[in-house]
Amino acid sequence: MKAKAVRLHGANDLRMDDFELPQIADDEVLVKVVSDSICMSTYKCATLGTDHKRVHEDVADHPAIMGHEFAGDIVEVGAKWADRFKPGQKFTIQPALNYKGTMWSPGYSYEFCGGDATYCILPAEVMECDCLLAYTGEAYYQASLAEPMSCSIGAFHAAYHTQMGVYTHEMGIREGGKLAIVAGAGPMGLGALTYALHCDRKPGLVVVADINQERLDRAASLFPPEKIKEECGIDLVFANNGQMEDPVVGLREISGGTGFDDVLCYAPVAPVVTLSADLLGRDGCLNFFAGPTDKKFSAPMNFYEVHYGSTHVMGTTGGNTADEIESLELTAAGRIDPAVMVTHVGGLDAAAETTLNLPKIPGGKKLIYTHVSMPLTALTDLREKAADDERYAGLADIVEGNNGLWCPEAERYLLANFDAID
Repeated sequence: MKAKAVRLHGANDLRMDDFELPQIADDEVLVKVVSDSICMSTYKCATLGTDHKRVHEDVADHPAIMGHEFAGDIVEVGAKWADRFKPGQKFTIQPALNYKGTMWSPGYSYEFCGGDATYCILPAEVMECDCLLAYTGEAYYQASLAEPMSCSIGAFHAAYHTQMGVYTHEMGIREGGKLAIVAGAGPMGLGALTYALHCDRKPGLVVVADINQERLDRAASLFPPEKIKEECGIDLVFANNGQMEDPVVGLREISGGTGFDDVLCYAPVAPVVTLSADLLGRDGCLNFFAGPTDKKFSAPMNFYEVHYGSTHVMGTTGGNTADEIESLELTAAGRIDPAVMVTHVGGLDAAAETTLNLPKIPGGKKLIYTHVSMPLTALTDLREKAADDERYAGLADIVEGNNGLWCPEAERYLLANFDAID
């Protein structure tokens, strides 16, 4: 079968290739990819090449398909899995396979498996690890975003708290406690926020701190604090720590002077990590979520408080299958809306350039539709582009009618009206 995909040939070398997919084996599954959301982890992979832990050494000879946040339709099922999956089913995957202790992952490590493709082949280990997930929801993008949502969900579950003299940990963020999301007005921070407000272990106070006022204003429009208080019973505060004379003092004052039970750090920047650590209250748990590219990255942390205040730090990279299933179930139930992360959409022909320039493109998640030809477009620019292409007017009407958010109706319109790439 002919396929198109954005593939990694080496560091900073992404190409949209045409190639032939082999016939699937009895333990493989052929899928049609419909949507893939681009992750900062893919940017790191693309710029590091074989220096990335998940990329194979012979990637120049066997280029790897990029993208791991994907969803689509099952096309053909190998005999081994015919009793579990059927052609025509919608699907998504959990890419963190942890297969036999390796770091192999779709979107990093496979010549024929990844999300920035029209079609791809899921290798046996995806199914063996129960990482192929049938999806019954309305829109493909919701399933694509289940993976990044699962990463934040995993961070909430991995947090832990202690008692003096007790050598077992209480897992999860502190229920009814105080949560700070630092560098938190970006896409992953907003994903964490929507989960914090609607999970089964809700905090009593959430502070979203960021230095980008435009991002904070957008977040506040999506999550009005007064409405959140009324509907969820949670005090929500958006704070620009860049405008504070002393961010530690200013943010701790919002906590009532106690500091925070849980802090999620969403930027691999040393001063941000130190700020996050300084916000911890007694037995506070810091999750260093954002992975750095510098293997020697470090930041100062107050070890006096580690010893006497029982503060502690941990990190998570990705979620697990249970986290992704939770994300899908919460989305299907309407309890969370992962669309709060999306600020741009585009076609497969925009994926390579978008990936390599991801840190320079403002906004949140960039959502790619792999069978569509379309330049990467900010949702806020749809109306402007309508002057030259009336299709954008219809898309703008839908998005503006949904509080500026991407939605199932917008996805259906795009897939029906924009040019096919294959």
